[in-house]
Amino acid sequence: MAITQKTDDIQRQQQATKWDTERSVELYGVRDWGSDYFDISADGNAVVSIQFGDSTVQVPIIDIVNGMKERGLEMPAVLRIENLLDQRIKQLNEAFANAIKQADYQSYYRGVFPIKVNQQCHVIEEIADFGRHYHHGLEAGSKAELIIALSQLKDHDSLIICNGYKDAEFIDLGLYARQMGIPCFFVIETLSELPIILARSAALGIEPLIGVRIRLASMVEGHWNEDSGDRSIFGLSTNALLDVVEQLKQSNMLHCLQMLHSHLGSQIPNIRNIRTGVLEACRFYTGLIEEGAPMGYIDLGGGLAVDYEGTRTNTTHSMNYSLEEYCSNIVETIQESFEPLGIAHPVIVSESGRALVAYSSMLLFNILDVRDHKPGKLPETLPEDSHDLLGNLFYVLQNVTLKNLQECYNDSLYYRDEMREEFHRGQSSLRERALAENISLAILEKISELLPQATRISPELETLPELLSDIYYGNFSLFQSLPDIWAMDQIFPIMPIHRLGEEPTRNAVLADITCDCDGKIDSFAHADGIRKTLPLHALKDNEEYYLSVFLVGAYQETLGDLHNLFGDTNVVSVHINEDGSFDFVREFHGDSIADVLSYVEYDPKVMEEQFRRIAEQAVRDGKITVSVRQQILKAFREGMQGYTFFER
Repeated sequence: MAITQKTDDIQRQQQATKWDTERSVELYGVRDWGSDYFDISADGNAVVSIQFGDSTVQVPIIDIVNGMKERGLEMPAVLRIENLLDQRIKQLNEAFANAIKQADYQSYYRGVFPIKVNQQCHVIEEIADFGRHYHHGLEAGSKAELIIALSQLKDHDSLIICNGYKDAEFIDLGLYARQMGIPCFFVIETLSELPIILARSAALGIEPLIGVRIRLASMVEGHWNEDSGDRSIFGLSTNALLDVVEQLKQSNMLHCLQMLHSHLGSQIPNIRNIRTGVLEACRFYTGLIEEGAPMGYIDLGGGLAVDYEGTRTNTTHSMNYSLEEYCSNIVETIQESFEPLGIAHPVIVSESGRALVAYSSMLLFNILDVRDHKPGKLPETLPEDSHDLLGNLFYVLQNVTLKNLQECYNDSLYYRDEMREEFHRGQSSLRERALAENISLAILEKISELLPQATRISPELETLPELLSDIYYGNFSLFQSLPDIWAMDQIFPIMPIHRLGEEPTRNAVLADITCDCDGKIDSFAHADGIRKTLPLHALKDNEEYYLSVFLVGAYQETLGDLHNLFGDTNVVSVHINEDGSFDFVREFHGDSIADVLSYVEYDPKVMEEQFRRIAEQAVRDGKITVSVRQQILKAFREGMQGYTFFER
């Protein structure tokens, strides 16, 4: 009976440790940060999930990658799923509509997308096209963005919100839009803007729609908390707000002041901050009503967060609330503020950008190479004439136990460093140094394998798995495609898109191909907090290994730079159909080398002519033949037209 019980226990333990896709789901947290848009299929592929009524269609991302390769679109590439952008627009607008209905709120919601979050033409076109069902508008912070908004919005119930500094040309465009029946608001950021608005309005005979952006005292949490509070660089002070009111009264234009604008901050992780900020904004709105302004619109700016970590906490890269909770808190706070005062419910406007577009895009890339920290093959015994330090290291290797981990760690580093000193002094050979480092590495790996069984470990040993982690070299540029990781330690979900039915046996950090010490990713989201390595699979010969960085639809494309002259990647927009098929709606081939050279003021034709002269001189000097010259010039021309990233 005891033997049978023991056998059953062993079988259950083996079954519990067997790897399957559900363990990959848990490991990478895909259902936590994926918001029902991403998952892992039973056959181990990352999938994008699209709702069609009551049914869900799942498409393996690797199938889309294979379709891209068939069309000549190599890695790296940005993949956009149009359906996800549409779904986010629908969910945001319907969440506000439901909150308004449940509260019996006596007005409506108008969403506005800030163009600066993603200016790409096909993104704005899709927002304008699908968003017209909900009268979803656009926010412009420059003349170029205003021109985009005017040309793309065909629904004249959608708002255009003009933020930022505005010169006369900017204001004229907005006034002409107003004349054509487009609700285009000028949001006053500084006192200097109002005289220009009033002067151009008088010159053109067109009354403006005016909003005022106030600087809230309420502070928010998160990375962008400097957008809030008294030291915010945006918005009017209370005194400046009253100056605007007085100037409008003197010009008999106070009736044009119809919107209060406040921006609480970007990526606000804590719902309490949002409620506090909305409450303060309502007090300013009430004050403007008391001053005689008609008002009618309250614009709460951005702030709706994205849970990049999937932990649903109030940490910088997460959020402790749902979309429905966000909408309900705003509607209820406004309603509770105005109803006791008999103030009509205003139109609620929000400028959610990150939360609208982040999910729709991902960066795909292949792994080119791996630098691992596995020890090489060691001899079973050392030769009798081996250096004493080698003998000491070998003894430590053979005697690592759970009880002496720290001692073995200390001895391993000491004897290794002593051997390096011997090498520097010329008292040991290159091969002896290599063997010492190899044995030391084997000791450290043996210690690392025993760490999970240890009850108490030192800070030194805690970091050992990180020090022993592999470096996976990805075919991408951090600076070009993921600038927020480099600039502000942004966390994005990252995982393989296939082989997820296999156990990932390696821990790694990611390096790009820029040859820059900053070109690496070594912080990754995990249910227990940020971890320094990412579990990955060992590479297989003659087989590509693909990773994806998810939720990169906000800011990453337009903030990127030309570090090492790596240009824009290939971009594909895909629409998923109800039968599980997908259409390649748009294909954009990334920059060629000639393209990026022209961006930094080189003329590719002039460069080709200069190189032709160099090659011709080599012919005259007898270094190459004319036929070789032709081969070299052909390679130069083809190189000019090639992709800036690594090509197989």
